[in-house]
Amino acid sequence: EPYCRWLFVNHLLSDSSDFTPYQEDRREMLFLWNEKYLNYRYMRLQRLSLLMLLSGILFCGTASAQRWALGVDVADLINLGTISIDGAVATGQHITINAEAAVNPWTFHKGEVDQFQNRKQVYSLGVRYWPWNVYSGWWISGAAQYREYNYGGITDNESEEGNMGGIAFGGGYSLMLGEHINLDFGLGLWTGYQKYVTYACPQCGKVVDSGEKWFVMPNNLKLGLIWIF
Repeated sequence: EPYCRWLFVNHLLSDSSDFTPYQEDRREMLFLWNEKYLNYRYMRLQRLSLLMLLSGILFCGTASAQRWALGVDVADLINLGTISIDGAVATGQHITINAEAAVNPWTFHKGEVDQFQNRKQVYSLGVRYWPWNVYSGWWISGAAQYREYNYGGITDNESEEGNMGGIAFGGGYSLMLGEHINLDFGLGLWTGYQKYVTYACPQCGKVVDSGEKWFVMPNNLKLGLIWIF
C-alpha cells in the first residue's frame, strides 16, 4: 500500500497542469510526504545493509575459528624433551592439511661413559580425513615424512645416525575439551628408505656398520594439546 501511494504522489507531482492556491498547498504537502517516504525507505535499506554486514562478519569469524589449528605433542616432550609443533588448516568439512616439525637437540652426560641422546629433526606434510567434522572425533591420515637422527646409549652402548624418508599412515581421535581446546590421540605406521651408520659407542667415532635399507616401523605415538582458532 505505501508503495502504491508513492506512485500516486509521483503522478500528481509530475502533472504539468495549473494548480489553484489550495492545490499548490496540497502539492507541497504531497511533496513533503513523498520525501519523507523516500527517506524512510533509504533508512530501511541502510539498516538491512548493516545487518547483512554484521551477519557476514560473524559468519566469517565463526568459519575462521574452525579453520586453523596449532598444537604441541606432550608424548614427544616425554621423549627426552623433543619439541614438536603441529599445524593444520581445514579445506572443507572433512579434510585438513597437516604439517609437523619436531626437533631434539639434547645430549645428556656429553663426553662421559654414560652419554646418551635421541637427537633428531623430523618434518612431515600430509592430509587428515575426519568422517564427522574437522577437529572432532575420529580421523585417519597419510603424510610424507623425513627424519635425520642420532641416537644411542639408551638401551645399549652402540649409537646410530642417519636419515630416513617415506610415507606415514595413522589414525586417532580428537576429544573436544572446550570451544577451542582439543586433546588429540594418535598412532601410526611409517615405511620408507633409510641410510645409516652405527658406532661402537655414543662418544666415539668407531664405525661398526653402515648401509641402506627399507624399513617399516611404528610412528607418532601422539598425545597432543590442540588450540583451534
